[in-house]
Amino acid sequence: SLRKSSSINMNSSLSYWDYVMLLLLRPLLAFFFVLSLILLAWCLAWKLVLVHVPLVQEILKSLKKKPGKAKPPTRRLSRFYNSIDANKLASNN
Repeated sequence: SLRKSSSINMNSSLSYWDYVMLLLLRPLLAFFFVLSLILLAWCLAWKLVLVHVPLVQEILKSLKKKPGKAKPPTRRLSRFYNSIDANKLASNN
């Protein structure tokens, strides 16, 4: 009975904020702490080891966009607008 009364006193002394801290905040903080450790370890492994693995290099080469053909400087619309500008300049002189 002494244990029951001491546990009741402990439970009644916990405030609302203590319950929030215990049930929500601490698990969330623990989760984000572990997640940050995993991300940090991944970044270190990526920078130090994985970029030197040939398979990863091949995958990254295939993911990069291949450069497309350069567009010609005089296309249809640019020729059209340049002719309008030339006509305006000729009419102003």
